[in-house]
Amino acid sequence: MAHILKTLNSWFWWENIWMPINVTWAHFVDREGLVFPKPHQLYATIPYAFVLLIIRFLSERYIAIPLAKALGIKNVRRVKPQPNPVLESYFRECSKHPSQSEIQGLAKKCNCTVHLVEKWFRRRRNLEIPTVLRKFQEAFWRFSFYLTSSIAGFIFLYDKPWFYDIWQTWVGYPFQTLLPSQYWYYMAEISFYWSLLFTLGIDNKRKDFMAHVVHHLAAIGLMSGSWCGNYVRLGTLVIFVHDTADFWLEAAKMFNYARWEKTCNVLFIIFSIAFFITRIILFPCWILRATLYQPTYYSTTPVIAYFLFNGQLLILQGLHLYWGYLIFKILRRFIFLKVTFIHGRTDFHMTSLSLPGSCVVFLRYL
Repeated sequence: MAHILKTLNSWFWWENIWMPINVTWAHFVDREGLVFPKPHQLYATIPYAFVLLIIRFLSERYIAIPLAKALGIKNVRRVKPQPNPVLESYFRECSKHPSQSEIQGLAKKCNCTVHLVEKWFRRRRNLEIPTVLRKFQEAFWRFSFYLTSSIAGFIFLYDKPWFYDIWQTWVGYPFQTLLPSQYWYYMAEISFYWSLLFTLGIDNKRKDFMAHVVHHLAAIGLMSGSWCGNYVRLGTLVIFVHDTADFWLEAAKMFNYARWEKTCNVLFIIFSIAFFITRIILFPCWILRATLYQPTYYSTTPVIAYFLFNGQLLILQGLHLYWGYLIFKILRRFIFLKVTFIHGRTDFHMTSLSLPGSCVVFLRYL
């Protein structure tokens, strides 16, 4: 078994996967003022994730809850059903929505009336539905992180030449030094997605639970891979492009929960504009141009990682086009049919599923 693991490890870190021709891992030793990203540094994202969880707990408790109350959101306490092992077991293992005949059978088994069994299941199902306050807290945390990340990303990037000239992302590659700002930008983003992965079981229950698991793992994998291959300059640009749209959506959701309809609608329109600019225009014309075309200018023999990363980025762009189509449909209905989106009959949910974000869009008609 140890031999198999050792062989797999040597295959995974084979230089031809990650490095240009005639470059080995030995070249990535810090020297002469050059500092390179190292794979073992990614282990630090796990404890950093727990630090973010502590920050999340404190911000939700001492900032989000008072803010929700100020916006008029009340903490509704749901009535818990009476403890009943038989009904609880049936609820967890068989069905949350038993048929009338099944309810009658459970009533006989528990020696109670059909009405009490129906009431028990109704209250038990209500406990599975997150309260508006809980939804607001989660949206507040995501909004806070994406906004902070966007501001920090701009501060880290605005004075860098590759922010204005995308060709600069490949100048000197792979021997590009790692800046402290790039280190913390990556650590924060990867740690954030680890923290979301850790809290999937206690966050608001979603039908797309497995999609969220795949999303977070994919985001972590893509960012970690770009870190190991020292594609950090491009990676920070991808992170920035995605985060700058996401916080507008989370803000719209917060005001949706507070039933500030006009504010919610305006924020959703701003999100839509930001989404089309960053995901439909900048990402393909700026980022994909740098990842697909420019590497061939500097090297005629692309490494395996070139195809792996670009394949995933092209799939991501395909998803962007699909999500953009769904957003356009919502905007068209809002403009021409005067349907209120997010608040009212149409509820738009979107979660980032990319580098770091990659995004899954759900439309739910209430």
